Amino acid sequence: MGEEDTDNQIQTPLLQTNAAERPLKRTGNLWTAMAHIITGVIGSGVLSLAWSMAQLGWIAGPLAMLFFAAVTVVATFLLCNCYRTPDPEYGPGRNRSYLEAVDMNLGKRNAWVCGFFVHLSLFGTGIAYTITSAISMRAIQKSNCYHKEGHEAACSFGDTSYMLLFGVVQIVLSQTPDFHNMDWLSILAAIMSFTYSFIGLGLGFAKVVGDGYVKGSIGGISTSSAADKIWLVAQAIGDIAFAYPYSLIVIEIQDTLKSPPPENQTMKKASTIAIVVTTLFYLSCGGLGYAAFGDDTPGNLLTGFGFYEPYWLIDFANACIVLHLLGGYQVYSQPLFANVERWFADKFPSSGFVNDNYTLKLPLLPEIRLNLLRLCFRSIYVVSTTAIAMLFPYFNQVLGVLGGLNFWPLSIYFPVEMYFKQMNIEAWTTKWILLRTFSMFCLLVTLFSLIGSIEGLITAKLS
Repeated sequence: MGEEDTDNQIQTPLLQTNAAERPLKRTGNLWTAMAHIITGVIGSGVLSLAWSMAQLGWIAGPLAMLFFAAVTVVATFLLCNCYRTPDPEYGPGRNRSYLEAVDMNLGKRNAWVCGFFVHLSLFGTGIAYTITSAISMRAIQKSNCYHKEGHEAACSFGDTSYMLLFGVVQIVLSQTPDFHNMDWLSILAAIMSFTYSFIGLGLGFAKVVGDGYVKGSIGGISTSSAADKIWLVAQAIGDIAFAYPYSLIVIEIQDTLKSPPPENQTMKKASTIAIVVTTLFYLSCGGLGYAAFGDDTPGNLLTGFGFYEPYWLIDFANACIVLHLLGGYQVYSQPLFANVERWFADKFPSSGFVNDNYTLKLPLLPEIRLNLLRLCFRSIYVVSTTAIAMLFPYFNQVLGVLGGLNFWPLSIYFPVEMYFKQMNIEAWTTKWILLRTFSMFCLLVTLFSLIGSIEGLITAKLS
């Protein structure tokens, strides 16, 4: 199917080719799509769910997770049908990115607005993953310290050096050309996400069994004032929102799938399975974490040191988190890289800096393909996410802000509007009213969580 080109490969140390000649062969299937989805969905957000559950309580917490899971499935199904768009002149065409789909269905103006939110969310996710990876690397050092010095020891360490280390590795990984070359990274990251989720589940379950009772309450953690409770609930909702939607990478993942069967069928099946699996993980991790710690539930389940022993298992779980985030960072960054580089290629079609590839062959190493624009832009991008993460290293607050920014515009508004356009839904019909009401309700939820999370971020920065 589709756009396959030839690529001249001559075994010389440095060979110049044109980026437009890069072959594109879609080989993805149900399993690789599920790996990409799980890598994108189960990220740093899972570690905050016990804290979110603690703020919301035993009834509102699970209901909030189920709500966001259902919304994610609905948005994904709407987006899957936007991958191929009928063109009156050329026939069915592919939309290789979320932005292309919005542009084709809703026009340039909406595409510009959408592009702002898409790139802001992708960039913000890179910041969140940098923060989380540093926290997990620091947790390994603290775990070993507590094991040697005792649980009451100070064991205070900074995280700046870990952020820098994560950034250096991402500069290297970011030279992976595109989604079609990183199946192995997503599969590794998905395995790591399952591993540390199971460890969190096991530790929470063991503590509940060891204590002999379930902690927590229907109303969640009590606070000194009603205002504080409202802000914390808003932040918790933002954290859950961040943990779920992956709408902005749905079409990019779908573009890796081979056909037949039709890509939208494979993608819908993969999304349903992956979201059901992740929801079970989320409910289990959040519920067992809250049941184990109650009002003392840490903001990050595996790095907040509710668990101290076995220290080696804590170390292993945090190492899995870091490996997962190495891949997750790329899953969320590659669409941004592709959009920016595609814009440069269209704007400067004759520029060697933008369009020429260089193949570097070194002894005992696999062939490396370099592009000067890719090397410079992606390196600057990684440096910028690392720098901002160092300025705002606040895990729960940053996740809440990103969840609030990302949820409504990308997971609700644009998918619904594209569905209206593709299906020719007339105004004031039953379906139109239901989807409009659904969209407005989700907007109110988003604004509530965003305001509360920004308040929490400001308070954390000033304290």
